[in-house]
Amino acid sequence: FKNVHAIMHAPLGDDYFNVMRSMLERERDFTPVTASIVDRHVLARGSQEKVVENITRKDKEEHPDLILLTPTCTSSILQEDLQNFVDKAASESQSDVILADVNHYRVNELQAADRTLEQIVRFYINKAKKQNKLSLKKTEKPSANIIGIFTLGFHNQHDCRELKRLLTDLGIAINEVIPEGGRVQNLKNLPQAWFNLIPYREIGLMTAKYLEKEFGIPYVATTPMGLVDTANCIREINSVVQLVRKRNFTEDDTTAKLKVDIESYIDQQTRFISQAAWFSRSIDCQNLTGKKAIVFGDATHAANMTKILAREMGIRVACSGTYCKHDSDWFREQVQGFCDEVLITDDHTQVAEMITRIEPAAIFGTQMERHIGKRLDIPCGVISAPVHIQNFPLGYRPFLGYEGTNQLADLIYNSFTLGMEDHLLEIFGGHDTKEVITKALSTDSDLSWSSEGLSELNKIPGFVRGKIKRNTEKFAREKGLTEITVEV
Repeated sequence: FKNVHAIMHAPLGDDYFNVMRSMLERERDFTPVTASIVDRHVLARGSQEKVVENITRKDKEEHPDLILLTPTCTSSILQEDLQNFVDKAASESQSDVILADVNHYRVNELQAADRTLEQIVRFYINKAKKQNKLSLKKTEKPSANIIGIFTLGFHNQHDCRELKRLLTDLGIAINEVIPEGGRVQNLKNLPQAWFNLIPYREIGLMTAKYLEKEFGIPYVATTPMGLVDTANCIREINSVVQLVRKRNFTEDDTTAKLKVDIESYIDQQTRFISQAAWFSRSIDCQNLTGKKAIVFGDATHAANMTKILAREMGIRVACSGTYCKHDSDWFREQVQGFCDEVLITDDHTQVAEMITRIEPAAIFGTQMERHIGKRLDIPCGVISAPVHIQNFPLGYRPFLGYEGTNQLADLIYNSFTLGMEDHLLEIFGGHDTKEVITKALSTDSDLSWSSEGLSELNKIPGFVRGKIKRNTEKFAREKGLTEITVEV
């Protein structure tokens, strides 16, 4: 949100957020965060005086619309009454002051963000009601709120541009985009939209359900990722628009209609804007048919990537997983029939063991899986947070919509090791002439390779060498051998 200030009640060292965000953020305008440091003095006499002073100081210095006090694990341990701090600070401030009502020991970061967004929306809707400034009249033309776009979200900025283009093509106006780029004073306008679009399940779904319950605003939560689900999302949008039109407008009111024929639009975009359908039938993509892949990430991206690989690219997904344990039922339902097995865990060692056991041709996961893949010499395409600075490209790289299908097709194809390319690099003295790494994923390996064994291993083409090495070491362990020779 613009003109919002966050106060983080945390120990020294947790104030790295501003540095991290300024490094990753591609815009200059972002929500500032001030750390209200928990130090030995605070532990001795309590935090109230310091927290209230920080809030009132920022109110006078910056005049924000909202100051949000965010608890941390440390403040939860202290068991202080932060709501009392907020009430006292609010009485001395011109800004609105809210306590983010989350327990960091019970929910993860995504759940906390989802809950906090819903809390802020609810606060300003109720405030507008009390001031009699809440308008429930629908916009004349079809309109939508896009909920859940975050500055540090995975490719969120690019996805938002693609969603705006898609809605504009359909003749749907953008009512509000929150929280990124929005203002809390405009949250009272949310009920005027015809529907809410929730591109990511992780953040925004609670807000959409609140608005549906409070005002009867329908929401579309089908993520337009991949050709099939982008088409499904557009059809769902069309159904919702027709429903709202019947409720609020007459049949003669032509301004309340979509300006395009939905099926014709889907056909044109699939054939001429997206190249993914054509590419999936090309000889290049057919070379990937039957190759094994592993998918892991947040529920939205992992589920959709699994369906794209299996349904649209003909690639076998040996395992699909997510760290969103709270959304495991939905995830299992989405990937059922598209993968061999499902892994729901937030323990990265379990993911590493699964990858080591399956030995896929490629991984599609987070930066965590990318590091695991580098140690095993398995290529990885990053599709989800946790992320690194390289996942905030300056160029336009959406994952959603029809342009997103092109980006995904490129990512998928380029993530696989291309056998002939690696073989040619080896012939002409490329990257595979380096000495073979003898360590496996486990760094405490008790196996060693004889010089003759290593020499023989170096003769194997690079694109299959890593797999043969791992299989040989597995065989040696099963036989109780400690040295791998040519005979082994």
